[in-house]
Amino acid sequence: MQQLSGVDAGFLSLETPTTPMLIGGVSLLDPETPQGRLEVETLRQLIRRRLHRAVAFRRKLASVPLDLTRPYWVELDPEEIDLDAHIEHTELPEPGGWHELSELMAWELGQPLDRDRPLWKMIYVEGLRSIPGIPEGSVALIGKVHHAAIDGVSGAEILAALFDGLGGDEPGPEEPETSVAPRPPREEPSVVDLLRRAGKDLAGAPLAAPGKIGRSLLGMAGGAWSRWGKTDKAAAPPLPFSAPRTPLNRSVTGERSWAPAFFSLDRLKAVKNAEGATVNDVVLALCATALRGWLFDSSKLPKDPLVAMVPVSVRAKEEKRDAGNRVSAMLVSLATDEADPLTRLRRIRDAAQASKTAHQAVGAQTLVQSADLLPFALSGLGVRLYSRMQLAERHRPAFNVVITNVPGPPRPLTVGGAPLLAHIGAAPLFDGLGLILPVFSYAGTLSIGVTADRSILPDTHSFAQRLEEALDELETVVDASAREFPEENRP
Repeated sequence: MQQLSGVDAGFLSLETPTTPMLIGGVSLLDPETPQGRLEVETLRQLIRRRLHRAVAFRRKLASVPLDLTRPYWVELDPEEIDLDAHIEHTELPEPGGWHELSELMAWELGQPLDRDRPLWKMIYVEGLRSIPGIPEGSVALIGKVHHAAIDGVSGAEILAALFDGLGGDEPGPEEPETSVAPRPPREEPSVVDLLRRAGKDLAGAPLAAPGKIGRSLLGMAGGAWSRWGKTDKAAAPPLPFSAPRTPLNRSVTGERSWAPAFFSLDRLKAVKNAEGATVNDVVLALCATALRGWLFDSSKLPKDPLVAMVPVSVRAKEEKRDAGNRVSAMLVSLATDEADPLTRLRRIRDAAQASKTAHQAVGAQTLVQSADLLPFALSGLGVRLYSRMQLAERHRPAFNVVITNVPGPPRPLTVGGAPLLAHIGAAPLFDGLGLILPVFSYAGTLSIGVTADRSILPDTHSFAQRLEEALDELETVVDASAREFPEENRP
């Protein structure tokens, strides 16, 4: 058994009936393979052979009575996992296009996972008939995993289990049944076992707390020095709860909306090279442009710039294959008060660099370790009270939107020999956060899975179109600037 970290347990605490804490994704596949068509039963057999590759597939929660301390993960034998329950099968209604697939994805994002099983599920979807650029007869795999089990980077372990050639052993679909030795039968931990472990954890907490508190205070002092030591205070990163109020930042419902947007990585790189930025800076600018246009059209654009929370992985190389969350966060101003798209990009580029510097001064690991100090029972009670009293409407938001960028494989992949045509992500919402924009790159294409609360942003397809149009606009102004200002005279 392994106890959840403070960050992992926090995602359990954040979950309410209206806020399932699910990381998800849609993979589009051409199911025809040299070995025959990839059917749902073929997929189950493939995952059965690869269960040893990803611990998130094999472990379930064991909660301590009265939530005295954080829960534990209990690893199951592969034979104990019911793949009929974890891998479902459905078919899209006519006409089988993006609208139908998006509606199915949105519905799945609103359905919590069964905590009595390992916290993951896949849905094998047939009936894709009218998705542009995708051959008729293709299939989709909708996957969802609880955020307590993985973050965007540790999710790569699940990708290694699902996709051929990423597991470090056999490159193709035909692999040995298992690569782990069978273990002796094991019983579930009893209440007495869990209480005994909880007692040890509670007894050791006072000894560990001073060191963690000291490191947290030193980290915060470093962050304050990096901020207030600046000559130009306007260039300092935004503080938490300084973001403007927007329609995005209120209590959410249990209904989701979802839609994909796609971009050529080559186009994004051309813009970033022209402006001395990063691909992530350009993506932030596209999101800022779409948000500005959506709020402006509804007369809800605040005078102060929106603030994005950008997750930052703090996973060490030796933790690459570990499950769970190793993630911190930084805040970046999106310059939505700026009308000119090129100036907006340049301001975001500079703001992102300032936020990185401040984040390094705080010490990312410090922020992660500080979460271990929160009592699990009190954090869950606090979240439920916050949701029930709809407190998200009563204060300025900590940030307005989350934009999370996960680099994916640069080369084409297959699942059981079936080519992966595209992959788009999704991520969880909670009270105060009605929109999250997960970014994923794969084989020369970058996707954004627009994930929103349906009562706040019902038409995510129109928002996705705004994102795609934002790149067209940015390319136009960057090209015009390049013609007007030679590179050596460029701002």
